[in-house]
Amino acid sequence: MGSAQRKGSHTVTRLTCHIVWSTKYRYKVLEGDIKIRCRDLLIQICESESVAILKGVVSSDHVHMYVEYPPKLAISILVKNLKGRSSQKLQQEFPTLKKRYWGNHFWATGYGAWSSGNITDEMVSNYLEHHRKENDDDNSNFILE
Repeated sequence: MGSAQRKGSHTVTRLTCHIVWSTKYRYKVLEGDIKIRCRDLLIQICESESVAILKGVVSSDHVHMYVEYPPKLAISILVKNLKGRSSQKLQQEFPTLKKRYWGNHFWATGYGAWSSGNITDEMVSNYLEHHRKENDDDNSNFILE
């Protein structure tokens, strides 16, 4: 997928996002085999959701993912799936994690998400402003061409 656009029957998109979330209490438990398995699980989940991982980092207490995703998939649902499914599997496969995390909660509540793209807000604004007629007295942000 990379920098290519997704083409649907009536759509063309390239939606990218930087997502970050952390372990509960910021415990540094993503080490060794747990870290490797976490990365493998996140890759599998993304593949099942048709999400391309453009870049990612599994740190000792948090995860960064820069992804390209389909328009039918809300970021909130993607993060829910990434955190929920990886948490369940990691706790099943590494029983030592259950000693640290009671109640089956491995990841902290919440996440950060920032959209990204290859054009700036200023570029879009300038392009749209170009459609304003020369003698247009209407100063609205919503231009009538």
